[in-house]
Amino acid sequence: MADLNAIVETLSELTVLEAAELSKLLEEKWGVSAAAAVAAAPAAGGGAAAAAVEEQTEFDVILTGDGGKKINVIKEVRAITALGLTEAKTLVESAPKAVKEGVSKDEAAKIKAQLEAAGATVEIK
Repeated sequence: MADLNAIVETLSELTVLEAAELSKLLEEKWGVSAAAAVAAAPAAGGGAAAAAVEEQTEFDVILTGDGGKKINVIKEVRAITALGLTEAKTLVESAPKAVKEGVSKDEAAKIKAQLEAAGATVEIK
């Protein structure tokens, strides 16, 4: 059996982009989708699904484009996410892509304003 603590430590050292790539690889290998599993979980809860529909408390900030000002947008993404230059550049170039996930409504609005001031196009989901 695998040493689960060692696996946890290894996964904790991954960057956001590496974790996203790992997720894609696992989805391909196992033939599943993480989004489908998350969507199915609330449906099984019954009452919990109804409560989740009432009011959304966590939002995702999605970068949809750099607006022709890629360097400024990369700088803002680095400031917001603390990613390295290469990782931030990759994120901006692979738009539409999530910059931050599971943030409050106020924080999502603040991040959207920062990115739009740098020239990016952003949406909140």
